[in-house]
Amino acid sequence: METAVKIEPEFWTDGSVWVGHSEHTSEGAGLAEMALNELKVKDWCFFQTSGTEGARKWVGLTKQALLTSARAVNAHFNITAQDHWLLALPVHHVGGFGILARAHLSGSPLTRLTGKWNAAAFVQKCSEVGATLASLVPTQVFDLVAASLRAPQSMRVVLVGGGALSGELEAAALQLGWPIHRTYGMTETASGVAAQRSPGAELEVLPIWQVSTDAEGVLSVRGEALAKGYATRPDGAWRWEAIPADPGLRTRDHVSIHREGMRPFLRFVGRESGIVKILGELIALAPIQERLDALRLSLGLFDDAVVCDVPDARKEHALMLVVSQMSSADAAHLQSELNQTLRHLEHIDRVQRVPAIPRSDLGKVRLTELRAML
Repeated sequence: METAVKIEPEFWTDGSVWVGHSEHTSEGAGLAEMALNELKVKDWCFFQTSGTEGARKWVGLTKQALLTSARAVNAHFNITAQDHWLLALPVHHVGGFGILARAHLSGSPLTRLTGKWNAAAFVQKCSEVGATLASLVPTQVFDLVAASLRAPQSMRVVLVGGGALSGELEAAALQLGWPIHRTYGMTETASGVAAQRSPGAELEVLPIWQVSTDAEGVLSVRGEALAKGYATRPDGAWRWEAIPADPGLRTRDHVSIHREGMRPFLRFVGRESGIVKILGELIALAPIQERLDALRLSLGLFDDAVVCDVPDARKEHALMLVVSQMSSADAAHLQSELNQTLRHLEHIDRVQRVPAIPRSDLGKVRLTELRAML
């Protein structure tokens, strides 16, 4: 995890521009100066998108947007000064930085987990400090479940976002006492758009957002916590692309929305890039990956494995099981067991081994890099 960042109360109104630099890259060099001198803005923060589908962009959010999001999350989960955050996400991503904003507004103590992620060390630190709150990504939850690590009694809410969480993995975590609350959001929305109010419940859209879908089920969002735009540097010079406040941001996510009275609820279906056509039919990869992760748990196969689409001359696309470190026999067994749960069109055609599956800091698969490897 990157070098510790201490945020003083005056940070939120001191007029500075903050850039979420990772220790692994200097891609944001000069961005703060561009924002101050060319965009003529102040009190902004920039976060890099995860880059799972190609070139990464820097998302510009006002500090007020981050505080607006944090205020909504605090209200949704009744977060107060009596809570204690254990921060196990990098703060150069909005999911980690948002915790700093939530703790600032609520007065909650905050402890940072340092060093490389380790599930046992996380649980030990939770117990040591009496943590009541944490935010994790699905790969971290998988590690906790794979090691059969029980939640400390102090823990009351664990927010899980950043990727698909299978129902089986969620159930296994709940069985171990982890109070999992699924969330849905993105960098452009200062993290949260919707969250479960209690484990197992539907994802309720936070009241700061107005959400809608088009005829294809693609989500659009607008609200006061929405990012101002994107900064990119394709040819060495910074470029700025604004996101209009109205109509807002058309995402790349397919969702379904329903309302109970005035309260909207959201169900994530899949990303546009995660929906492929096979023999003329659209196939969503996310549910297949969820089944794969559930099987890995039940079979005790904890080496990395993902489902990826590859071009196919006859079918347009074919599905491949990509594994790292897993033995040929285990991979073949996993493929066979998975195919028994899938429709014929969704069957995994073959297995491919790679040295390591490319993932972001938050554990998301970098699809563009993976497809290039294949």
